[in-house]
Amino acid sequence: MPTITKKQIGVALDMHGCPNRCRHCYLGFGTNYKLTDDDLCWMASQFRHYLETTDITVESLYIQSWFREPDFSDEYRHLYELEDELSDGKPERYELLSVWRLAHDKEYASWAKSVGPDTCQITFFGMEETTDWFHRRKGAFKDALTATERLLEVGMKPRWQIILTKKLLPEMDDLLRLIDRLKLRKRVQDPGSEFQLFVHAPDPLHEGRKIEYLRPTAEEVTSLSEDILIPSRKHLNRTTLWQTEGELYASILKDEEIRPKDERVLEEPQQFWFFVTNNWDVYSNVGTLEPWWKLGNLKTDSVENIVRRFEKDEIPGLDVLLNYPRDRLAREYGDPKGPKIYSGKGDLLNLYLAKYCEETWKR
Repeated sequence: MPTITKKQIGVALDMHGCPNRCRHCYLGFGTNYKLTDDDLCWMASQFRHYLETTDITVESLYIQSWFREPDFSDEYRHLYELEDELSDGKPERYELLSVWRLAHDKEYASWAKSVGPDTCQITFFGMEETTDWFHRRKGAFKDALTATERLLEVGMKPRWQIILTKKLLPEMDDLLRLIDRLKLRKRVQDPGSEFQLFVHAPDPLHEGRKIEYLRPTAEEVTSLSEDILIPSRKHLNRTTLWQTEGELYASILKDEEIRPKDERVLEEPQQFWFFVTNNWDVYSNVGTLEPWWKLGNLKTDSVENIVRRFEKDEIPGLDVLLNYPRDRLAREYGDPKGPKIYSGKGDLLNLYLAKYCEETWKR
């Protein structure tokens, strides 16, 4: 990896966990063991000391008390204030809120609107039984509908993300009819705004690899309505929403033929984060929370060593990502005639990389 040159970095501690165990989650499953304010302050001090005693060019450090479910703690207001105190600037807020808390805490939506963006993304996998199955939590679908109403009540905009699997296909029309019954397109009131809705294939990362058997083929999605395809193309800013593995496989091989052999290609995240689990293992948002992406443990490793491992590719995931030939990954793990659909080459290469790392790790 190149030296970290982001103007700002974030460090997020999994202080309170998550109510769900979603079958598509790239973060996998952690425990809901709860940590304390002192734990968050100690973590922040370790990274703050590192930045103050090295010549790294980072200008701002942001501290966050969650990276799985935002605001899952009953003390979410207090934790936000503590994050503000520990960070260089206001805590980062995203278009992600706790759907569970929206449904179970009547005051949460108003508070969230006061500190964050005016849009919240809510994930559906189909109708009630299917959505609950993917969340591994009974009541998840009803919570998503309640959360939608709570957002609208305070003038926020719900955005529905729909994950495309074989289980969704027979229920897609029912989900679109539900949107019509709820009059969601009419109820987003802001001038110039509209109800956002989009569908995409699941990322084959971590837990997502375990549902590859539910990934549809190109033929199976030909019946999808333009009522979902048009807003999806608009939201994702793409004319082509997905391609088959066979098409992407051929494109990967072609790319490798024209790319200089010593060129490293990495789509870096716009914002760089370290994720710290509740047992103090440290990862980055370049990869998943699988063992080949682990950078160290904050209780036994210094921040300096953790950053060095990241920058010097000293963990298996980064070594493979940056140094293993992509065409070789494709030839070893790909299907040149694969009919299943993926959002792009990046998703497919992530799948091949994970298969390689898992196989090597087991050995």
